[in-house]
Amino acid sequence: MSKHGSSRSQKSPGHGRCGSAFTLIELLVVIAIISILAAMLLPALSRAKDRARTLVCLSNLKQLQLCSHLYTTDNNDFFVPNNSVVNINSSGVDGALTNGLSWLPDQDARSEMNPSNIITGLLYTYNSSLPIYHCPADLSTLQTPDGQPLPQLRWRSYNMSQSINGFPGGDPENVYLPSWMKFTQVVNPAPSSLFVLIDESADTIEDAEFGNPPQNSPYFDPNIWWDMPSDRHNCGANLSMADGHVEHWKWQVPKTFYEWLQTVPPEEMPDLLRLQAAMKQFSDGNYIGP
Repeated sequence: MSKHGSSRSQKSPGHGRCGSAFTLIELLVVIAIISILAAMLLPALSRAKDRARTLVCLSNLKQLQLCSHLYTTDNNDFFVPNNSVVNINSSGVDGALTNGLSWLPDQDARSEMNPSNIITGLLYTYNSSLPIYHCPADLSTLQTPDGQPLPQLRWRSYNMSQSINGFPGGDPENVYLPSWMKFTQVVNPAPSSLFVLIDESADTIEDAEFGNPPQNSPYFDPNIWWDMPSDRHNCGANLSMADGHVEHWKWQVPKTFYEWLQTVPPEEMPDLLRLQAAMKQFSDGNYIGP
């Protein structure tokens, strides 16, 4: 018999697995595997996206801090004026106190429909990039004067500490807040620990000065929020310091706005004290002049 004359049976076309479709069970197994992989990867992707936003925010603050430093260098060691302030009571905004020369003469970041106040601010000439004034994680939008939300993102997310050449008062009782006018006056805290710009809560950002009551103040309750830091960076905020570096601060508890002049509960006091320690304070209940 020829070696080609084998009596082995041959598979007919269409039989076997080659080229056939998946069974329903196999498809379900594949879908389950994909779902498990997605569930594992999506949190990592979300964290990477949050980290990228944090880095861009820190870069923005670094650039704004450099603008502030250049202004000080060009103006005989004087910090940039920080004179855009509105008066706040328990019911909310109670009128502007001043709107003179300032790093940014904004009176309400929530309703500024165009960037004209940024452009007329004293730091804009050092860097004319509008995006550096806005945190990429800040998704808050503009609103009408009566509080109706608009689709456009706000122009600004950052505020400057009252300790940096801040407006020293102006209310009927002539109450003053401590601040430094010149860089060389900064002693306690040291420039490396004194914050200049901060990523502020979208619920409290009104004027362009970030204020908080000093400890040992003869005038104010020191245990309340005037302006509140943001917590949009993984329950944290970003800050620039007077010596030029930037930092990310993680908070003990989330920052939730309920009302103006909000009392700080015990579990949140470490966060308030940390911010106050990075600002100029009253000493022994006595006013320290600007």
